Amino acid sequence: MGVIHKIGRRKCAVARVYVTEGTGKITVNKKEFATYFPTATLQYKVLQPMSMTENVNNFDVKVNVYGGGSTGQAEAVRMALARVMCEVGEGNRAILKPEGLLTRDPRMVERKKFGQKKARKRFQFSKR
Repeated sequence: MGVIHKIGRRKCAVARVYVTEGTGKITVNKKEFATYFPTATLQYKVLQPMSMTENVNNFDVKVNVYGGGSTGQAEAVRMALARVMCEVGEGNRAILKPEGLLTRDPRMVERKKFGQKKARKRFQFSKR
């Protein structure tokens, strides 16, 4: 097996993942995985496709991610890793698909409208 390259997206975040056979080392933007995603929730999201397919210690992962916030980036990495796991094993798709890890989440931030305070919130109206 050579290098498998996949892309995952979420909101404005884009993650490019390069996976090779190895010992389970994960680097994100040339930093250690645990330092880039410090909270346990984000680490769980990133490792979810690999733990569900029982491949946590079988592959080395190199990630380039940009755009969006930390949650969007973690979910973009999760989607890219889920796509890689589908390419690695035949039965992995049946495990990941019901959990929704292969579906691109289309929700984006709604734009602010002219004459309003935010996207949906209006300015306060008073009758004085």
